[in-house]
Amino acid sequence: MDLKSVQRPFKERYRSDPSSSRITLRASGGETGTPMTCSVDIGRAVYAAEAHAGTGGPGTGACSGDLLLGALAACAQITCQLVATAMGISFERIAVTVEGDLDLRGTLGVSREVPVGFEDIRVRFDVAAPGATPEQLAALREKTEQYCVVFQTLRQPARIETAWESSRSA
Repeated sequence: MDLKSVQRPFKERYRSDPSSSRITLRASGGETGTPMTCSVDIGRAVYAAEAHAGTGGPGTGACSGDLLLGALAACAQITCQLVATAMGISFERIAVTVEGDLDLRGTLGVSREVPVGFEDIRVRFDVAAPGATPEQLAALREKTEQYCVVFQTLRQPARIETAWESSRSA
């Protein structure tokens, strides 16, 4: 794949018209038949999500924590592949594994001292690029971390605004 040819028109348009580079991604949750599950619609696909088994969920599908870690794994994987390709680094394998630790006492309100959410997240890159120099691999790491949207968002959180609407039946 000639990545530079594919991305060139986008880069040229974004340089000449910076406002054209701004996008809004959207996801919406929808209720299902039980309070332990929901659907997540991203416009191009719908995913099922459920409460984690450790909070009473069925334990048969992805919980929101799985989806968050999965988003990080996907973003890191694709970013690393794109960066390696752009840098001309030939690779046999790039595989990303993401793990996160949380204490469910926080989310269940068992202990106010326990934070809600992940306490630690580990991202492991397994890169097999026999022809790459140590300097190239260091640059690959630096650029992958720099350009991975989900990684950077978790490292420097975005502002989050909430809005609540309610309606009452008459």
